[in-house]
Amino acid sequence: MLTLLIFVPLIAGIFSFLVKGNGAKGLALASSLATLALSAYVAFETGNGPLGFSMPWIPQLGTQFSLQADGMSAMLCLLTGIVMPVVIIANWNKEVERPWSFYGLMLLSQAGITGVFLAYDALLFYFFWELALIPVYFLCSRWGGERRIAVTFKFFVYTFLGSLMMLAGLIYLATLTPGADSYSWANITRAGASLSPENQSWLFWLIFIAFAIKMPIFPFHTWQPDTYEQSPTPVTIILSALMVKMGMFAVVRWLLPVVPSGVAFWTDTVIVLSVIGIVYASLLAIVQTDLKRLVAYSSIAHMGLMCAAAFAHSEVGMHGLMVQMFNHGINITGMWLIVSMVENRWGTRDMSKLGGMATSAPQMSIALLIIAFANIALPLTNGFIGEFMLFNGIFQGASAFSMTYMVVAGVGIILGAVYTLNMVQKTAFGNTVPMQVAKDMTLNESVAMALIVVLVIFLGVYPKPLLELTSGISGAILP
Repeated sequence: MLTLLIFVPLIAGIFSFLVKGNGAKGLALASSLATLALSAYVAFETGNGPLGFSMPWIPQLGTQFSLQADGMSAMLCLLTGIVMPVVIIANWNKEVERPWSFYGLMLLSQAGITGVFLAYDALLFYFFWELALIPVYFLCSRWGGERRIAVTFKFFVYTFLGSLMMLAGLIYLATLTPGADSYSWANITRAGASLSPENQSWLFWLIFIAFAIKMPIFPFHTWQPDTYEQSPTPVTIILSALMVKMGMFAVVRWLLPVVPSGVAFWTDTVIVLSVIGIVYASLLAIVQTDLKRLVAYSSIAHMGLMCAAAFAHSEVGMHGLMVQMFNHGINITGMWLIVSMVENRWGTRDMSKLGGMATSAPQMSIALLIIAFANIALPLTNGFIGEFMLFNGIFQGASAFSMTYMVVAGVGIILGAVYTLNMVQKTAFGNTVPMQVAKDMTLNESVAMALIVVLVIFLGVYPKPLLELTSGISGAILP
């Protein structure tokens, strides 16, 4: 079952290159719906315990094709399974140049992202990490905006250099205990824990920088706003809803248990960088007039809060992190869909040239308001329970400065409400600006947005399914 989660989009993506015309779009939708069904089944089955699969891969290197799904992995696979068909449905009526290549690359990126969440072998993890990156590079550089080449090159260099540093760290750990399974997760964690605190201290950064770039957190974030702005909306959603979760997931799976002494030594440093990023990104979001850049900086602020909670060494914070990874992926997908609809109808993302959407497109305005409330973690939306647990976790953290961290992060939340509600005010209300495409949400857009809104409200009112899926994992991760 776990292999199907990877190979269904992988094989469908390869076949998409052979399908001419818009048939690739239908194949992509069918594949994504099948993957969604598989991911839902895996999430259900992990309620009875982790699922695993392993077979020899490259025994000469001590690596195996090893997959495992616990509650956290299953939850992120489910998020990937939900986001991909929502993106395809929302963009169903839009013409894409060379659709067979576009949808083929989208499916290959899905296969890579899913593989990252399931890999239980370090070399296999690195393989899928790169498999997810390469299709996104081509998607951005081929279908992006006017500055796509320079922006995409910067994105690729940042992430690729970080990945090479991570690979060097993993190889070093594997060579400490050579054997048939030297790259297995269990062996890597044993090797890391056996190192002296001094060695763990430098090895921490060798591995962490790759994850910090991918999330991204301050000051490794500089590639993100430009890349989000220049990428086509479906690719932006893949980047912000799914690929940033790869970095956060990797911290939990491949860093915290691998170099525990290094993590303990650098905890305050990482939390300080995270809370600086929260306030810094929030302040930048307040002064933005471009909707895409505003949402991009908003994402940096939210990821900073999650990263701070990850290093707080609190079980409730870690549990909240897992829940919020899913909820943020849902919310940011809805926000990007709204931004795309606005740009398509008004021909601009400049908020100073927008207004009156509540009059001319009431359905879009209602969806925007619900997503905005979730973005600021209003109670009864899915963003509330996760952020509450994150703040609780930071407050209960092992650091002597936990209270200070929580207060500064709280300032970021207040600023988040300022820029989010300001965006709603400027876009939905005020004087009505005529639409270039005089139509509210189309049927396919309504279906995609309805799925997002239902999840926002359902998980806000009844978060128990997510809480149960990820329960017990925090205690196994934290020392």
